[in-house]
Amino acid sequence: MFIAMNRFKIALGRENEFIEIWRNRESHLDDVPGFKEFHLLQGSSNEEYTLFASHSIWETPEAFAAWTHSEAFRKAHANAGSAKGIYLGHPQFEGFNTVL
Repeated sequence: MFIAMNRFKIALGRENEFIEIWRNRESHLDDVPGFKEFHLLQGSSNEEYTLFASHSIWETPEAFAAWTHSEAFRKAHANAGSAKGIYLGHPQFEGFNTVL
């Protein structure tokens, strides 16, 4: 199993807009080979931002990598730059292989 996560720093007061972007987007994941599940996680806030993470589970790292080069990936991310002022920087990717 492989877990792919992106950490997002979201401007204070814009959290609900961020959640709605994810709630209403077409992810195109359900038909992708090797995809198992997705969660959007909300973390703590500080004086600058609220931390969120996208959390997807894949059968293998190769299945995740194949998705990142697919048409489904391009469609899912087509409007990624349209939400001005919500994101404080680019997301930080973290990938994990299960060991136990």
